[in-house]
Amino acid sequence: MKASIYAITFAAAISSVGCSTITQSENQSLSLTASYQGKPVDSECRLKNDKGSWDSKAPANVSVRKSNEDLEVTCKKEGMPDGLLKAISRAAGSMFGNIIFGGGIGAIIDHSKGTGYDYPDQLPVKMGESVVVDKKPSNQQTGQQSCPPGQQC
Repeated sequence: MKASIYAITFAAAISSVGCSTITQSENQSLSLTASYQGKPVDSECRLKNDKGSWDSKAPANVSVRKSNEDLEVTCKKEGMPDGLLKAISRAAGSMFGNIIFGGGIGAIIDHSKGTGYDYPDQLPVKMGESVVVDKKPSNQQTGQQSCPPGQQC
């Protein structure tokens, strides 16, 4: 009797691992915009993380491969200073479910594939500035931090 209970529990645990891998895509669609002194700008941008790099014009919706690493965005336009943005990668809720219900195996799979992470949906690049965007606001801020040109955040 005890053996069948253990077998059922083990089968349930194995079937529940990798939840993010099953329920979420390895890619995420992000809204990329660029502005200079508060006005929209068409620019050429490169987005990159450890899973790859993607070239796009702004404004656009861009599909990137998710990762536990932050997403670095650089936008360029002739006659303007470059715009830099760092999008912070945060663990998705399904990642915590994997840790609790999957015994960590699912979390390891989702970590390596990137499916257990998300970036902020909006990437507002400001030409001439270095901006950090984060889904998790800190200290009642809007989740966005700007730095003057030549200074790091």
